[in-house]
Amino acid sequence: FTLNQTHHHHFDHLTMGAHGRVLIPYPIYDNQPPTPKTAALSAIGKCRINPASYTTQIHVSAFADIVSKTILQSTATSPEDTKKFQKQSIALTTHYLIHLCGLDPSIVEIEVVLPPENVLNSGGCLAACFLDGGCSKIVVDGRSIEAVECMRLPRDKICAHYVANIPSVGYIKSLAGHRSIDIKSGVNAVQSLPNDVEERDVVTTVMMTPPKIGDGHGGDGDGDEAIAKMLEEIGLFTAMGVNVGLVNPSAKQLGSCFMEQARTDRVDGLFTTVVTTRLNEALGLVYSSKESVIAALECNRGVYYSRSRAALWRKGDTSGHYQNLHRIDIDCDADALRFTVTQRGKDVKAFCHLNDLTCWGKPTGFRGLEETLAKRMKDAPVGSYTKRLFNDPVLLRNKLVEEAQELSECVSRQHGAEEMADVLYFAMVKAATLGVTLDDVAVELDKRDRKVTRRKGDSKEDRIKAADAILKK
Repeated sequence: FTLNQTHHHHFDHLTMGAHGRVLIPYPIYDNQPPTPKTAALSAIGKCRINPASYTTQIHVSAFADIVSKTILQSTATSPEDTKKFQKQSIALTTHYLIHLCGLDPSIVEIEVVLPPENVLNSGGCLAACFLDGGCSKIVVDGRSIEAVECMRLPRDKICAHYVANIPSVGYIKSLAGHRSIDIKSGVNAVQSLPNDVEERDVVTTVMMTPPKIGDGHGGDGDGDEAIAKMLEEIGLFTAMGVNVGLVNPSAKQLGSCFMEQARTDRVDGLFTTVVTTRLNEALGLVYSSKESVIAALECNRGVYYSRSRAALWRKGDTSGHYQNLHRIDIDCDADALRFTVTQRGKDVKAFCHLNDLTCWGKPTGFRGLEETLAKRMKDAPVGSYTKRLFNDPVLLRNKLVEEAQELSECVSRQHGAEEMADVLYFAMVKAATLGVTLDDVAVELDKRDRKVTRRKGDSKEDRIKAADAILKK
């Protein structure tokens, strides 16, 4: 293909949301659950799922199991049973999101549509369960005030949804910080939106169904003309600060919407792209085109544009150092992209052609230590203390407890840094024995940040006694 020399917009200006970020249309999986292929579209950074609308038996059964567990949780007669059913329901939800839907709730914002009757029957536990499992918002019928009230959630976690005309904020504004509506036609829908649609107090999203692909009547939803019309309609909403969700879009439709919000002043029409790890470490600098972004969304891999080859470059096809794509972002000025990936490779995880992880040489700090530990597991020099720890789990356990105790008693900044370094070293040795990476830890931390249910966090007496016994040896 040939690159365009300029990047034309169907919008007169960049459209920003309430927090100054570019408004990016996102996929809505309605009636069709995400598949290994379509789940890649969530890399746009956000998506919406509707479990109750899916008819495949595995999804029907999985969602029913989650609902049943949350009902048991809400009706449990003892704290022990309540805790047990809560843990089971969250585990089922996490499995549903990650393994059945193929989504990554630690890095993608997932809105989930829940039937009001299920919310009410579970006493609101179903909503909390999906949030604790990694979802970012609960979408519920805005006409069911009782269900919205029942959830007892912060308003920024609730989206009131409507299938007809959306009402003015009114009372629902105090309960739900977001609202959405199904629409059929861009022009007609804009005229029917309430007068308060541009209020910053409530975020409005419209659900658009993009043109169908191969509809049997000569239509081609992925054709240039159809996409141009779709982008024009979307522009009517984003110009008003209204978000747009696309129902079951193709990679080309969604990728075109994404790139419509980016801008470049390069004569070759390319977009500067930073490739990073889950920890926001820069792996390298590359360039993207609209076509390369669409290709990345199609295969869930790092795909860029090679200036030397004047063609798409799917990272790893030649070297074997491929990348799993997690997320694509546009920066605050809308003139640069960021690909968040996990770098892979059979021999070594290298982004750079010099066989280093990054294009700036060997990593240091945590990542440098992680690489060193991986090497020690395979081939350690004689007398390696790290190798000794790998071979002696009792010694490793004792050192972890010992160093944690010393850190807990630090009173100076320097001493605290030294003991923290010790704890992190031994913790990362333990993680290496389990195959746990820094990226895995980042995933877990980001997942916990989504939770709305918090534990008391009291110390566990049995674990304190066990640690004391180790320290007294």
